[in-house]
Amino acid sequence: MSEITKLTKQFRVDHGKDFRLKDHDPASTAHLHSKEHAKELLNESILRMAELQNKLYAQDQWSLLLIFQALDAAGKDSAIKHVMSGVNPQGCQVSAFKVPSSEELDHDYLWRNMVRLPARGHIGIFNRSYYEEVLVVRVHPEVLRGERVPPSLVTKHIWKERFEDIHAFERYLSRNGILIRKFFLNVSKKEQKKRFLERLDEPEKNWKFSAADVHERGYWDDYMTAYEEAICHTACKQAPWYVIPADNKWFTRLVVASAIVETLEELKLHYPKVPAAKRGELSAARESLEGKTAKSSDRKRSSRPLVIE
Repeated sequence: MSEITKLTKQFRVDHGKDFRLKDHDPASTAHLHSKEHAKELLNESILRMAELQNKLYAQDQWSLLLIFQALDAAGKDSAIKHVMSGVNPQGCQVSAFKVPSSEELDHDYLWRNMVRLPARGHIGIFNRSYYEEVLVVRVHPEVLRGERVPPSLVTKHIWKERFEDIHAFERYLSRNGILIRKFFLNVSKKEQKKRFLERLDEPEKNWKFSAADVHERGYWDDYMTAYEEAICHTACKQAPWYVIPADNKWFTRLVVASAIVETLEELKLHYPKVPAAKRGELSAARESLEGKTAKSSDRKRSSRPLVIE
């Protein structure tokens, strides 16, 4: 697993102070140039992830929260689908956060995310998250006006305050056993255009197309600024960001899988050890089962009809 683990380091952001999005190439594939080899590594990662998830679930202490953020057509859905294909669905939940409902608007912006946090032993996936509040809402200030926040609290410092609150919230979660890994799928404007055109040209992809997505392309520079500042202010060792090149989906999926495996490996997970008293119960149960099996076998032999030759 050492080869895929190396992939994550160059895309991980633990300290956001000097982060600049322009330093990250959306088309990068690091030292990998073979899709076939990448697929082999991805399958290897998925198998390892399944093993680690079983231990995570059995140990029932830690939980893992995976947050996916990206612009439209960056490949969030397909990354989640492919990378998580090997995990047990009983221990994994996906939550997709779209436009807030009326009920959600009656609460603070973190509320709807809090109620979907993963339980101990589980993996939770947020397809978009509370980060929309410093991304979409920042790019479109009119959305903020509809959130019913008291006007006196909406000051020029609101984004700085939200960064501070998010950082404090993630620190709180990490201190309670919820590991957080955040993925920004960094797609280029050129590749996004290509994927939008594919949605128009290929009938089986028409359903994916939305005119609103094209409209948002007009705010590209604003979104890049918003993402850069969000990562700058919220990246930390306990809740790092992974700025993953997204122009090549096969590479994106591999890096995401590598990061998840690396995170679970760091926990040194193991199956729970059975205490001495419990081992006594297990021994007694074995003796009882083996005894019943033997008696049952004896009864079957004794009930056979006598054959006289």
